[in-house]
Amino acid sequence: MKEYTSESIRNVVLVSHSSAGKTMLAESCLHVTGGTTRLGKIEDGTTVADFDEEEIRRGISVYTSVVPVEYKDTKINLLDTPGYYDFIGETISALSVADSAVVLLDSVAGREVGTEVAWDYCDRLNLPRLLIINKMNRDNANFQKALATMEEFSETRLIPIQIPWGEKADFKGVIDLIGMKAYKGDGKTVVDIPADMKDAAEEAQLQLIEAAAEGDDSLMEKYFEAGTLSQEDILSGLRKVVRAGAFVPVLAAAGSAQIGVIPFLDTVLSLLPSPVDAPARKAQGKAGEETLTAADNGPLALYVWKTTADPFVGKQTYFRIFSGMITSDSRVWNPDKGIEERFGTVSIPRGKELFSVKTVHAGDIAVVPKLSETSTGNTLCDKAHTLTIAPPEYPHALYRVAVFPKTQADSTKISPSLTRLCEEDMTLSWQNDPATRQTILQGMGEQHIEVAIRRAETKLQVGFTTEAPKVPYFETIRGKGQAMYRHKKQSGGSGQFGEVHLRVEPLPDGEFEFVNDVFGGAISNNYMPAIEKGIRNVMKDGIIGGYPVSGVKVAVFDGKEHPVDSKPVAFEIAGRQAFKLAFKDADPVLQEPIMNVRITVPESMMGDIMGDLNTRRGRVMGMESEKGKSIINAQVPLAEMLRYTTDLRSMTGGRGLFTMELAHYEIVPAHITMEIVAKRKQEEEEEE
Repeated sequence: MKEYTSESIRNVVLVSHSSAGKTMLAESCLHVTGGTTRLGKIEDGTTVADFDEEEIRRGISVYTSVVPVEYKDTKINLLDTPGYYDFIGETISALSVADSAVVLLDSVAGREVGTEVAWDYCDRLNLPRLLIINKMNRDNANFQKALATMEEFSETRLIPIQIPWGEKADFKGVIDLIGMKAYKGDGKTVVDIPADMKDAAEEAQLQLIEAAAEGDDSLMEKYFEAGTLSQEDILSGLRKVVRAGAFVPVLAAAGSAQIGVIPFLDTVLSLLPSPVDAPARKAQGKAGEETLTAADNGPLALYVWKTTADPFVGKQTYFRIFSGMITSDSRVWNPDKGIEERFGTVSIPRGKELFSVKTVHAGDIAVVPKLSETSTGNTLCDKAHTLTIAPPEYPHALYRVAVFPKTQADSTKISPSLTRLCEEDMTLSWQNDPATRQTILQGMGEQHIEVAIRRAETKLQVGFTTEAPKVPYFETIRGKGQAMYRHKKQSGGSGQFGEVHLRVEPLPDGEFEFVNDVFGGAISNNYMPAIEKGIRNVMKDGIIGGYPVSGVKVAVFDGKEHPVDSKPVAFEIAGRQAFKLAFKDADPVLQEPIMNVRITVPESMMGDIMGDLNTRRGRVMGMESEKGKSIINAQVPLAEMLRYTTDLRSMTGGRGLFTMELAHYEIVPAHITMEIVAKRKQEEEEEE
């Protein structure tokens, strides 16, 4: 693969709902331009973009793939992204390094949940875009109906620059409204517009010319004077309005049948920006914020948007150059980690293939192997001119599972493996929960976690099992209590003796306080640490339900010791047992985490969501509306929210989103406490 300079590159991200045809459109673009000798198929697992064994097994895209298409001395880097929301992190990473987007719409299904999510992210990032109504060869395909579903959703005006030449089984090609020609099949054969479509094409072209003229005052004058515009003028005006985000051009295609592919590629070249024309990126330098332009002679700034690990190939780091240029065997500085990295051979990726190149120019996307510390979201630059590009915002993962090593050998690898997975995927995170003593892995949904676990097994050679996480309850008291315990052991030789009297009471604003209230030397001061140690050991394991104890003040007020038999271990045991008795005497309760939950759903679904919250012991705190969506703010116990990610998706057809954070702890109702304690006892019996 030859080198391409900045103005001869297009970075285009393909986004849509799952199964709208992104992967096959990329495959057809490669095949039609001679990049491959045969057209791959998803069902055969032979596409260039979906090469990972997990993608082949599932028949869907799970990771973002780079598919560079060489056409008319330009390299179009197509970034094929997953459509399932579980893998939204991959899509956001790709959007952050693209200069434009292509949103695909199924001609039968029209606008779907994934389309809305993708469109919203494009709006947030101000990406110029094209809309392709794809799969026009399907039974029941309807260009106008599919377009109408997007027109009622999009705040940006949609303007067809093509209309389909036939539909369903009769879909022959596309009518180009700019040049007023018909493109048959893949688009290599150009003919006159059929007579029966001439009127429709002329009518659609009028709207297109008006849209093009809106972008330029001189074109508007020309249009008023002549009543029409030349092809060059239309393209010039369209380029401005598309890049400004005022209009979105609409195209038609059937990617899997390779119909409309060449007109699509021509549209990408003529309307979508190169890295040179795209808005400049911002980076943080030593002296403050700097503006980066895609120039080879600019300061070096590489953003790492994806990393992968493979047992055979090793670690691969994908980056986009926002400024400067890079060659193989360079040394670069990672300001995020404070280390120098050495580049080996730099390559251009095409699916799983790598084409080594000597130089990668500003604006291009490339990959380098075996960097030691660099991870996704890092910036690489010159040590003398440090720059940091801020990573995009990723949604907070709310689907949680507890993970356990499959074997004893896996237990030593659990932390480094989870850290590695989370470095590769910005929507994964893990932590050790001190309350439940479980290792918790958080992701975007069930499929996301499944893929991560399989990746750990196949790529990192470590096995995990998962189960629903325990709720981090804790035990506390509402009243005061006191107790005495005497530990006495006599079995030949020196014995053990210790007697402890203590009081317990609630400590509302703290976890634990230990007080020595013994007067007259009934217990020597040097035994107090042993008593405290015994109490703290009990607090870890709990008393009524096996959960940690918190919010308790303990005062030792009396006791006895023996001049010969008293030892620290005796007072540790006595302190432990006295604390258990006093705790049970002080109205013990379980407390549970209560979460602040913010749920965003279409207005029509609000009633169902409110009803469901009532069954989850939720308290609605307020409601608001925003852009046709209802936002419900509520407080709900964490125990009722463990699988809410999946439940909300099924209730709203995937259109509902929520965020959640800890608000405070509250006492668990008595009947639920009984269930929790009984379940815990049953688990302990089974373990024995």
